[in-house]
Amino acid sequence: MSEPRILTRGIVFGESPRWHDGRLWFSDWGAGRVIALDADGGQETIARVDSFPMCIDFRPDGALLVVDSAHRRLLRRDDDGLMRRYADLSAISDKPWNDIVVDPRGNTYVNSIGFDFPGGEFAPGLIVVVGPDGGVRRVADDLAFPNGMAVTADGATLIVAESYAERLTAYRITEDGGLADRRVWAETPGDHPDGICVDAEGLVWYADVGNRHCVRVAEGGAIAQRVAFDRGAFACALDRGEDPHLYVVGQNWGGDETEEPSGVVAVFPAPAPGAGRP
Repeated sequence: MSEPRILTRGIVFGESPRWHDGRLWFSDWGAGRVIALDADGGQETIARVDSFPMCIDFRPDGALLVVDSAHRRLLRRDDDGLMRRYADLSAISDKPWNDIVVDPRGNTYVNSIGFDFPGGEFAPGLIVVVGPDGGVRRVADDLAFPNGMAVTADGATLIVAESYAERLTAYRITEDGGLADRRVWAETPGDHPDGICVDAEGLVWYADVGNRHCVRVAEGGAIAQRVAFDRGAFACALDRGEDPHLYVVGQNWGGDETEEPSGVVAVFPAPAPGAGRP
């Protein structure tokens, strides 16, 4: 692949990119903003949430959902532009809540890493499902730092990045929104997958912060492509056009931090458009 085009700079701590309604949406955790970018880099601030993390996704009706980790809840942006509580996560875990993905039926999956980060003693993480009625229940446990999540195009499988286990793990989504039949989707030896997305050929892209790259991998672990980045790659997303592109959100991390915001959104050509969710 060619060198990336930088779509925008000056992001304090970018994460959770999502392609929605013809634009790239992402969270700037450091600035407490959800931002939508158009093709020429024009920005619109969609919501402000003072939380860290604050991953995002969309209900089937288009409503924006935001993980408010600081207050252990899930927020929904209503038609009047205000953020209101959609689900209370505090009864399940008081540890940081992280990534989110919504399946085609409106089941919302949110994971918690299970320990205070950075600095806390490791403990396994979990996944809950929030039903369309706002009810919350635990559907998966014993995950080694659950990170990015995606749902396949047929809506049948949820894939989660286990960063500390160096693998992608898959579950069958049951009729009632539960997760069953856990299996290893792909080992990622030497990599710690963070944000992920699925493409129309059924492969997964994952971002890796420490190794400063994004990798396109098939089920079973065969690597199809790798793109290098000049800073930590935290998450990635694909557009849905006939001329597909991979959007990578990242910044300096792990001793490379600077006083000036180093976060960028970079764009690479991609071999296949996005599919499934997010």
